[in-house]
Amino acid sequence: MARFNYRLQGVLDLRLQQEEQVKMEFAHASKELNDQIDILNGYINTRNEFIREGYELRSESIMNVQKIMDNNYYQRQMDVIIQDQEVKVESYRAKFEVARMKLTKAVQERKMQERLKEKAFEQFMEEEKEAEAKEVDERTSFTYTQRAREEQ
Repeated sequence: MARFNYRLQGVLDLRLQQEEQVKMEFAHASKELNDQIDILNGYINTRNEFIREGYELRSESIMNVQKIMDNNYYQRQMDVIIQDQEVKVESYRAKFEVARMKLTKAVQERKMQERLKEKAFEQFMEEEKEAEAKEVDERTSFTYTQRAREEQ
């Protein structure tokens, strides 16, 4: 039996290599997005601590006006920082989506090449079966002809 040789194996190998590269880019984008979300959550927790501290300062029997004003200032600053971080998170989320779409496309292209290879292999197997059947027919015909000559 002949050996199967896919003539577009180089293209399939290239698709596999591209998919691996895009997977790494996707993982990197995912990590960056998660890091930015963690930073945002840290800021939100800090703001919540300032809010809790503000309630405590306002509920004390002797109020320290300066501490309350400082606390309000810190809360407002944290609100600005959180807004900036939310914009940053959205930017990273957009990069993540682009990487996800690239990965989806790379996987589809690789699968398409693999399906083409499978079809080529099936066609090769069919051709091999036909060639084998032809060879069997030729042998049978030759054997029949030889026996017929011997009997005469």
